[in-house]
Amino acid sequence: MQFFFEFDNIRIAYSQKGTGKTVVLLHGFGEDSNVWHDVANILQTNFKVVLIDLPGSGQSVVPTNVLMNENLSSIDYYANIVHALLLHLTIDNCVLLGHSMGGYITLSFAQKYPQLLKGYGLVHSTAYADSDEKKANRQRGIALMDEYGSHAFLKTTIPNLFSNNFKQTNSSAIDALINAGKSFNVVALQNYYRAMMNRLDKTAVLKGSNLPVLFIIGTEDVAVPIKDSLKQIHVPNCAYIHVLENVSHMSMIETPNKIASFIGEFLNDSFL
Repeated sequence: MQFFFEFDNIRIAYSQKGTGKTVVLLHGFGEDSNVWHDVANILQTNFKVVLIDLPGSGQSVVPTNVLMNENLSSIDYYANIVHALLLHLTIDNCVLLGHSMGGYITLSFAQKYPQLLKGYGLVHSTAYADSDEKKANRQRGIALMDEYGSHAFLKTTIPNLFSNNFKQTNSSAIDALINAGKSFNVVALQNYYRAMMNRLDKTAVLKGSNLPVLFIIGTEDVAVPIKDSLKQIHVPNCAYIHVLENVSHMSMIETPNKIASFIGEFLNDSFL
């Protein structure tokens, strides 16, 4: 069931299912909370799962005038929204896991509100800031969205986030994700890109944290290449590392059972 709360004149959609130790799952760019659907359905048997649509995604529709708010181009701002949700639900401790852009938000949250966490994780994500090349690519992406619209942009980029084998055998799942992208407002997606471009390096958060950190990495991930991911796994004091062979950026769709198993193990250990 979908619920809503208000934050800074934005109506934020969220859902929760199951009972027990709480895990909050954050989606990435060009997605909404439904990207975690299969994983959440497995986890709810033993845990309380909280899902949120970030502003401009899914059911968190942002009014046109509010979309121009420069705060929406800040990763820290999205972390504050997650914090507001936990306060709204009176959750005083949880594990926070973020996919891709959601991982950037997770790191910001871990820096700002560590007292609310039992652990956190990066699912196909990184603590490193964008390189100059990556920033230039995002600038080109913003220009392409201006020219062709959000759906055309996502239709081009989303297939690249899946492994070759999955693309050959599960094209309908990829098509469903692309079709969901029809609802995205161009400005909302551009805000996400600017937020990712503007974010700072967060390796100090990994290094300075005493919390356990989960890393999920795909060998075929082109968005967050494995060579970059492996550079950060030794930074935290306590790390859980899972490398998925022949899996790309969207493991929660490609291999939901494995991801749920990894997360379940991590949750049980984090709450000891």
